[in-house]
Amino acid sequence: MKQVLQNISNGETLLEDIPCPQEKKGNLLIATRSSLLSAGTERMLIDFGKANFIDKARQQPDKVKMVLNKVKTDGLLPTIDAVKSKLDQPLTLGYCNVGSIIHNGDTNFEAGTRVVSNGNHAEVVRVPKNLCAKIPDNVDDESASFTVIGAIALQGIRLIKPTLGECVVVTGLGLIGLITIQLLRANGCRVLGLDFDSAKCDLAKQFGAEVVDLSKGEDPIKAAESFSRGRGVDAVIITASTKSNEPVSQAATMCRKRGRIVLVGVVGLELSRADFFAKELTFQVSCSYGPGRYDAGYEDKGNDYPVGYVRWTEQRNFEAVLDLMSSGVLDMKPLISHQFEIDHALDAYKTLEDKSSLGILLKYPNHEDEVLLDRNVALNVESKRASGKAECAFIGAGNYASRVLMPAFSKSGAALNTVVTSGGVTAVHHGKKLGFKNASTDLNDALNNDEIDTVVIATQHNLHAEQVIQSITKGKHVFVEKPLALNESDVDAIEAAYLKCETKPVLMVGYNRRFAPNVIKMKALLDGVKTPKTFIMTMNAGDIPSEHWTQDIEIGGGRIIGEACHYVDLMRFLAGSKISGFSATCIGDSPGVSVKEDKASITLTFEDGSMGTIHYFANGGKAFPKERIEVFADDAVLQIDNFRKLNAFGWKNASNEKLRAQDKGQANCTKAFVESVKGSKPAPIAFSEVIEVARVTCQIAEALRR
Repeated sequence: MKQVLQNISNGETLLEDIPCPQEKKGNLLIATRSSLLSAGTERMLIDFGKANFIDKARQQPDKVKMVLNKVKTDGLLPTIDAVKSKLDQPLTLGYCNVGSIIHNGDTNFEAGTRVVSNGNHAEVVRVPKNLCAKIPDNVDDESASFTVIGAIALQGIRLIKPTLGECVVVTGLGLIGLITIQLLRANGCRVLGLDFDSAKCDLAKQFGAEVVDLSKGEDPIKAAESFSRGRGVDAVIITASTKSNEPVSQAATMCRKRGRIVLVGVVGLELSRADFFAKELTFQVSCSYGPGRYDAGYEDKGNDYPVGYVRWTEQRNFEAVLDLMSSGVLDMKPLISHQFEIDHALDAYKTLEDKSSLGILLKYPNHEDEVLLDRNVALNVESKRASGKAECAFIGAGNYASRVLMPAFSKSGAALNTVVTSGGVTAVHHGKKLGFKNASTDLNDALNNDEIDTVVIATQHNLHAEQVIQSITKGKHVFVEKPLALNESDVDAIEAAYLKCETKPVLMVGYNRRFAPNVIKMKALLDGVKTPKTFIMTMNAGDIPSEHWTQDIEIGGGRIIGEACHYVDLMRFLAGSKISGFSATCIGDSPGVSVKEDKASITLTFEDGSMGTIHYFANGGKAFPKERIEVFADDAVLQIDNFRKLNAFGWKNASNEKLRAQDKGQANCTKAFVESVKGSKPAPIAFSEVIEVARVTCQIAEALRR
């Protein structure tokens, strides 16, 4: 299927062949009939992409601060690599989609139903059910394509709370502004529209507004004073897009005492207190389509808000806009300025350069379902062949997989055969870039391919256990990015599946820290120590919001299972002895603490008498090293700071060392695994040890939650 993407590093717009997205519970699979380009948002994204590195930084000062902090902790070269990788991610364009349901994802929607959604410009989209709404029979596809834009306008009006007879100014007469005028008129308001485009001013007049054509030098302040009969306008809705602070300052001057200003567009926000103080004005920024936006519980998990408490959600705003179209109150036909077939999408994007353009529609052919549902795309890239073994499929192509694991596997002598992702976009992008033969959205394309003997699993944590079991059952070697599983029962299931497998493939978890150069040197020194050792391992992990997927116990498993497992494995490796017990405690209840589990101390004991404590703290600062490992043994101390410096205190025949760049062992880790798959070396981590570490980590997390 075809999909429109943008290369955010240079602003290039692409029309790519992408495999159809996977079906997903709670999500609709929709065959697109029509989609609308958002002139404001999409033009802004393209302009950002075309900007040079310095201009990109100026537009995102908060991101610059993050980059500088990363340089302090990780070093310059790793930071540059991370920034380049971030800019290399393909961006899906579009959020105004009309189509027919192919698969209902176990929702209340029926297959074949026409719906609107915030899906992208693609022949097939997968959209959560709360971001979809059924289209009335008398509303055509072209008009329905404006629904999501209409919901943005409607949410701004809901915040203004207009009453009959009020006079309202709309600043900026693009798509949202012109729809806002129609909605305000439906509310019985008098409307004054402001814009520099005479044609858009004429359209606003057609919808019943008075206008100020700024291109003709008309004074908006005087016009608003006359329009409001000298009282000041009741409210201003700003739908313009400009870096200037003038629209907000102008709005404050126009308003009566205790007037209301709502920002729907994007403008400068250097507010003058004097403008707002004397009149006691209210100013509010509208958040997109309405309540539920950016709430993962509502959007991703499908949890609706009770109508008695939240009358107008995103979805209910969609429905309201469609009802207004159905009744004839909203007329979208005059807003259509251009229509293109999806095959000519790149021509449509060139039209965005004409700032007088309005509604630009993409139209889609009515393909047979079997064509649209093709889940495999041949990338026509000459792939490097493996010498006998290690023909790899990657399941997942997120930032870590594409930036670290894929290049590392390729350099280690593995052949890259197929990359599988849920949505397909990253599979195609990184597949082409890194030399994969195929991109797919179907795991079976990897499991049932006899060429493939190795599966690398780099998906969300809740998928790991099932995908490991499926791969083992097919006799594939498995490299799974940590964690192995989220609970003990899944660990037990993996162990049982492995023991049943006659071929006993290599099963490896991506515990790369034990393969770091400084850790290998530390291990060599410790192997000569026969007395018990004591460890202190500190991870200054940094805060992650409680709503992030890694903090979700059901999806990410929490940060102890998802990240501190590295240190359970590392201590097990350095001790060289089985774990005999543990104790764990976390920070106490406090109004300022949303997550307790990621601020914990974990003590492990070992059968040889060694012991150590893992301090996993998310409440520290970036000025302190992110990771520190200390070992006390044989009247001496070894210390590793951030996997760059190894300090030896009182250690015979050992000297301090500092690497030129941080090395956490990813390259060594993948190389050891690939060599094992090819049969030249044993498994890098014994299967029993993999299971031991996974099981103990799950037990620790459960103890902390209790």
